Amino acid sequence: QVQLVESGGGLVQAGGSLSLSCAASGFTFIRYAMGWFRQAPGKEREFVGGINWSGGSTYYADSVEGRFTISRDNAKRTVYLQMNSLKPEDTAVYYCAADRNSFDVIRGPLSSSRMDSWGKGTLVTVSS
Repeated sequence: QVQLVESGGGLVQAGGSLSLSCAASGFTFIRYAMGWFRQAPGKEREFVGGINWSGGSTYYADSVEGRFTISRDNAKRTVYLQMNSLKPEDTAVYYCAADRNSFDVIRGPLSSSRMDSWGKGTLVTVSS
């Protein structure tokens, strides 16, 4: 059974940092690209960042470029999202998702409609 479990969310002041983790099970993790998405209250889910199967290629939304870093540890079957210089507008539920396209190079945003599996999300709240 495919399972993605996010952790690490919480309340942080603007300018602070948080690190999210997503533990994967039930599928061949190394064959999948992974993505982070977020959904703020009243807004549609949006792409945050993606990472290819090896961790050698990443792509970020413009809104988080330079502040967020996505990484993965295939031995631990875990993908991470390091979030620095957080802003109130980063407040959202953050989801990790798996894409069976492993990708050699990620050249653009991952499409939420193409993701195969989703976690239940973890809430990040950034206070001003």
